[in-house]
Amino acid sequence: MNLQSNDFELFDLPRRFAQERSTIDNRWKELQREAHPDRFAAQGAAAQRIAMQWSVRINEAYQRLKDPQRRAAYLCELHGVPIRAEDNTAMPAAFLMQQMEWREALEEAKTLAEIDALEREVRQAQKAGLERCATLIDTQQDFAAAAQQVRTLMFIARFAHDVGQRQDQLGQ
Repeated sequence: MNLQSNDFELFDLPRRFAQERSTIDNRWKELQREAHPDRFAAQGAAAQRIAMQWSVRINEAYQRLKDPQRRAAYLCELHGVPIRAEDNTAMPAAFLMQQMEWREALEEAKTLAEIDALEREVRQAQKAGLERCATLIDTQQDFAAAAQQVRTLMFIARFAHDVGQRQDQLGQ
């Protein structure tokens, strides 16, 4: 293992968006077994510290690879297109209108059924956004457009969180 490897190299995966979650999970388990500090107990504290560093590195890579949105962002960054969500919040007008409509619908919703319907719509938008990321990254290799799509997905994820909180409030 090489600490300088990117996540895909570390996990011995092709550098693409489309991945099987079970493959990522299985490889994570294998890597964790290989790097577990207990395997290095006889080699002393220094070897155990290095194994612990490896374990942390493996877990960080796993968190990025298993989450499609984070994986898309990581691929964009690997190809020289950082997401820059903190300072690049420009969004297409149609998307902003959709966000405003969703916010109004969330504020006006009085029943759990209304919130659940909104949640289904938001989940469908997330699914469509991830499918668009797959096309932009794996087929078109348009990482600038993929970065914009990731920023859009980040907005949708925040709204989905708000919907979930409202579901919890109404479900109590």
